[in-house]
Amino acid sequence: MSMPQPQSQSPASPPAAEPDVVARCANCGAALRGDYCHACGQPVKGLVRHFSSVVGDVLDSVFSWDSRTPRTLWPLLRHPGFVTREYLAGRRVRYVSPVRLFFFLAVLTFFIGKLTLSFGLDSSVQIGGDSGIETARDIAEVEQARDRALARIASARAGVAPAAAGTAAATPAGRGADAALRASEAAIRAQAQERIAAFRQAAETKGPPPVPRLHRLQFSGGEPWDAQANPVRIDALPAFANAWINQQLGRLQRNIPRLQEDPDLFKDAVLGAVPSTLFMLLPLFALMLKVAYLFRRRLYMEHLIVALHSHAFVCLALLLLFLVMGLEHWLAPRTAALWIGFDLVEAAIWIWIPVYLLLMQKRVYAQGWPMTLAKFSVIGLCYSILLSFGAVFTTITSLLSM
Repeated sequence: MSMPQPQSQSPASPPAAEPDVVARCANCGAALRGDYCHACGQPVKGLVRHFSSVVGDVLDSVFSWDSRTPRTLWPLLRHPGFVTREYLAGRRVRYVSPVRLFFFLAVLTFFIGKLTLSFGLDSSVQIGGDSGIETARDIAEVEQARDRALARIASARAGVAPAAAGTAAATPAGRGADAALRASEAAIRAQAQERIAAFRQAAETKGPPPVPRLHRLQFSGGEPWDAQANPVRIDALPAFANAWINQQLGRLQRNIPRLQEDPDLFKDAVLGAVPSTLFMLLPLFALMLKVAYLFRRRLYMEHLIVALHSHAFVCLALLLLFLVMGLEHWLAPRTAALWIGFDLVEAAIWIWIPVYLLLMQKRVYAQGWPMTLAKFSVIGLCYSILLSFGAVFTTITSLLSM
C-alpha cells in the first residue's frame, strides 16, 4: 500500500519590502506618513515656503475659503433656513462653520462700512446753533468769527434795504425782516464781547482758556457740567464711582471738538461698536429662542446655530447694502436712471432682511404662522432694545477711548 505523498509546499513568499521613506520629521527624525509627525506632532508645513501657500492656509483656517464658500453664501442669502436645517440634519462638511462664517462676515461687513459710508467733507456735527464765536480758541478767532457773521447780516440787510419808496422794505414784512436782522447783529456783538471778556479774564488769572459753550456737556439742571463746580453726583454710588464717571465725562467733553471737526469719527465709532455688541448679544438671542421654543425640546446649541446663521445673514445683507451704496456714490450722479435703480436695490435689501428672518424662523422650527409671528415680534422687539442699549454703550466707550 502506497503511502500518500505529502503535498509539496510552495516556499513562503518573502515579506514585502517597506517602501522607501520619502521624508523624515525635521524635529525628531521619525518617518512621515502624513501632514503631521506621528511621534512629536510637528506639522510638515512651516512658514518657510511660498507666500501664496501661506495666504491660502490662512484663508482656509479662518473662513474655510474653498468650494464650501459659494455653497454657503448663496443659500444663506437666498434660501431662508436652508443652511441651518442642513447643518442640524448632520450635513455639515459641505458648508462653512457657523462660527467662522459669522466672525468673518461681521468683521468684513463693518470694515467695508467704514470705507463706504461718510458724512462728507462739508458735514459737521453741531450741538446747537453756532456762529463760530463759541468754538473760537482765542480772541483773534472770536473777532474773525464776529466779522464774518456781521458781514453775512449786512449782506442780508442790503437785500431788504429800501431802494425807493414802495419797495418790500416799506411793507410790514420788510420792516420786520430788517428789525430781526438788526437784533441778530446786536446779539452777535454781545456774544463776541462776552467771549472776549472770558478770554481776557482767563489770561489775567492765568487759568485755563474757557471751554467753548457748545463743547460743554449740559444736563437737566441747565448748568454746564464741570468736574469741580458742577460734577455729576449719584447718591447711590460710592465716591470713587462718581469720580470715575466725572473723569469719563471730562474725556468725552474734550473729544467733542474732534467730533465737530471730523464727523466721520462718530460714524467709525458706531460701526466699530456694532460687531462687539453682536458678539456679546449672540448668546442672549439664542437664550430667547430657547425660551420661546422651550417645548420643542431642542438643545441650546441648536438655537445658537440658528442665532449664528441669522446674524451671518444680516451681516451679509448689510455688506451687499454697503457695496451698493458705494457704487451709487460712484456711478449714480452721472445718470438719473442709475440713481433710481440703486435706490430700489437698497430698498429691496432692507425689506428682505425682516422677511428672511421671519421665513427662517418658520422653516427651522416648523410651527404655525400665528405662533411664529407672535414669537418673532416679541423676540425682535426685545432684541432690538438690547441691541440699541448695547450699541450706545459700546459707542460711548469708543468715543471715550479716542
